Amino acid sequence: MKKIILVVSILLLIGCKSKKVTAIPEPEVLKTVKLGLSEVSESQKSKAYELGKRVLMTCNTSKFKPFTLSEATPSVIKNTTEARLTKTCTRFRQYYGTFIDLELMEAFKNNFDQSIVFRYKALYSKKVANKELRVTMNAENKVSSIKSLDWVNAFPMN
Repeated sequence: MKKIILVVSILLLIGCKSKKVTAIPEPEVLKTVKLGLSEVSESQKSKAYELGKRVLMTCNTSKFKPFTLSEATPSVIKNTTEARLTKTCTRFRQYYGTFIDLELMEAFKNNFDQSIVFRYKALYSKKVANKELRVTMNAENKVSSIKSLDWVNAFPMN
């Protein structure tokens, strides 16, 4: 009886051998895709430009018109205060001089949240200035982030 149970157990173990299943790799979806400047609507480009310029013009005028709920998300409205901008502007004016204008260089679409990132080169009176302003517009055409960075030619695609 013990031999029969042992043989049946061995046969069950051999019979239950797992089969190899070849996994079909899913095509990788890029998180961000570079858009041609002509692919982005003029209204979206101009809105991103105006809102980005409004922030940097605060450095020249020391007056900031706060964003409304139709222009920006609540987190951007909360974080973009005149006090914070004044602190940043003091440092920017010292190092880079007077803000002149923004020049749209690139636009990228984030495929996960359908937002568009506009990369602007910020032009200042001192030629040492090599700054970038990133304005992110969400699917509702509201500013979801504004970020100032040192200009780097490569855009991180992550």
